[in-house]
Amino acid sequence: MVDVGTLVAGVSSPVGLHRVLEPLGVLPQAAWRLDASPALFADEVRVRVERLNLDAASFRQLWDRHGGDGEAVRAEVAQIISTRGKMHNPVTGSGGMLVGTVEEVGPDSRLGLAPGDRIATLVSLTLTPLAITDGLAAWDGRGEQVPCTGHAILFGRSIAAHLPADLPAELALAVMDVCGAPALTHRVVARYVAQGRPPVVAVIGGAGKSGSLALAAARRAGAARTIGVVPLPSEREQLTRAELADAVALADARDPVALAGAVAAAGGPADITIVCVDVPGCEHGAILATADLGTVIFFSMATSFATAALGAEGLAADVQLLIGNGYAAGHADFALDVLRSSPGARGLFEARLASHAGAVHPPR
Repeated sequence: MVDVGTLVAGVSSPVGLHRVLEPLGVLPQAAWRLDASPALFADEVRVRVERLNLDAASFRQLWDRHGGDGEAVRAEVAQIISTRGKMHNPVTGSGGMLVGTVEEVGPDSRLGLAPGDRIATLVSLTLTPLAITDGLAAWDGRGEQVPCTGHAILFGRSIAAHLPADLPAELALAVMDVCGAPALTHRVVARYVAQGRPPVVAVIGGAGKSGSLALAAARRAGAARTIGVVPLPSEREQLTRAELADAVALADARDPVALAGAVAAAGGPADITIVCVDVPGCEHGAILATADLGTVIFFSMATSFATAALGAEGLAADVQLLIGNGYAAGHADFALDVLRSSPGARGLFEARLASHAGAVHPPR
C-alpha cells in the first residue's frame, strides 16, 4: 500500500494532503482550495511558472461561456487561480499543465530535479498548488497557452519532465499536455496485434492534439486501418494533407447515427474507437461506431462516463470502455518521439500554435 502520509501539522504527505485547505481530508485534486504558499516542505519542489496550458475542454467551456470575449476569459481564469489556489475549472473539473524553471528543491525530494531545470509538469493543474503574480497580464484570453508569472508546488509523488532541447517550449508543452493519449493508444493497439488481429482504429477528433498523436501511435503499433473523424471540411483537408489516417470521415460526433455511418463508410466499424474531442455528447456515437467486443477509449474531459456506461447498456453494445489515463510510464518521451517521427502530426501542432498566436480558433 502506498504511504500517503498524515495530516499532522508540519508533516508533509507525498500526495499533497498537507496542502489541502478545504475540505480537509481529501486529496488535492478533489479539494476546493489548496495552500499555494511558496515555503517548501522537505519533499517538495517550487517551480517558477512561465506558461500554463489549459486543457481543451476547459478552454472551450470558458470561451463559449463568455462568447469569445478574451478579457472575460482571462479574468475568470485569474479568479479561479486566486480563489482555489490551483487552476481547476469548476464546470469541467479539468485544468491543464504548465512549464517553468525549478527554483528550489526540498532536501527530501526524489523527483530528480535541480534548481535551474526547465520542466513541464506531467500532473494536472487541478491538483497543483499555483499562485500567479502578474494577473495574467501577458495573456489575451484567446488561446489555450497562458504566459504568466508565478510559482507552483510539486509534491513528493508528483511527475515532471525536462523540456527537450530540440523543440520549442510551446510545442513541447502542447505535446506533453496530451502525452497520455498516444501512449495508451499504442498499448491497446499493440495488444490486438499481439493476438494476431490488427485492429481498425477510428479517432474522433483526429485533427486535434491528442487525436493526431493517437493516429500516429496507432499506425506505429500496427493498426490494420486508421480512420480520422473530424467535423469540418477544413479539418478534413488538414488531416488528409497530414497523411496520418488511411481514411478521413466528416461527421458531427454528437450525432450518433451520422458518426457510426461515417466510420462504417470509411472502412469500419472500428475495433478501437478513440474519443479526443472536447465537446460533450459524443459517447453514444463512439459506442455505435465500434464493433462488438471492441474497445472505446475516452480521452476527452467533456465525457460523461455515466452516459457512456448506460449508453452501452441501452444499445446492447458489448464493448470495453476505457478511461484515458493521463499517465503511463514513459509517456512524455514516447509522445515526443511520435511527434518527431511524424511530420504530419508535427505540422498540425505547429499550425495550431501559429493560429493561436494570431486569430483564435477554439480547440476541438
